[in-house]
Amino acid sequence: MKRVDVMGVRVEMPSNQPIVLLREVEGDRYLPIWIGAAEATSIAYVQQGVVPPRPLTHDLLKDVVGAVGRTLAEVRITRLEEGVFYAELDLGEGAVVSARPSDAIAVALRTGSPILVDDGVLDEAGVVIPDEEEDEVERFREFLDQVTPEDFGAES
Repeated sequence: MKRVDVMGVRVEMPSNQPIVLLREVEGDRYLPIWIGAAEATSIAYVQQGVVPPRPLTHDLLKDVVGAVGRTLAEVRITRLEEGVFYAELDLGEGAVVSARPSDAIAVALRTGSPILVDDGVLDEAGVVIPDEEEDEVERFREFLDQVTPEDFGAES
């Protein structure tokens, strides 16, 4: 398992489909995962420090986990089958819950929990961005600084 950071979310054109971009902490691979608009909005909110007037589903899940005396030890993106990513929420003491990666990432960002990706998933779907494409990554970072959750068209 390799630890990753969440670089952010963006809308992939021309499909208008949001993606979350993860990057190896100790490596040079990126992992793009296509996600839904609601999850993209939720991730963008937490990354931008936006506090919605009412809790989103991921805020609720974080609160429920805390209310039952648990913490989110880590999130693991465990496998990729037929183009579908799978993840787990590790709540410690052997309690593991299956989740979509987008939901798991949104909760992990709210709890400050580490996000890990299976080596095989990174080997299969991870991409290395050559030096000449680093400008594109920088433009992506600039985009992330400018994007708002409303850009994803999801209602909260």
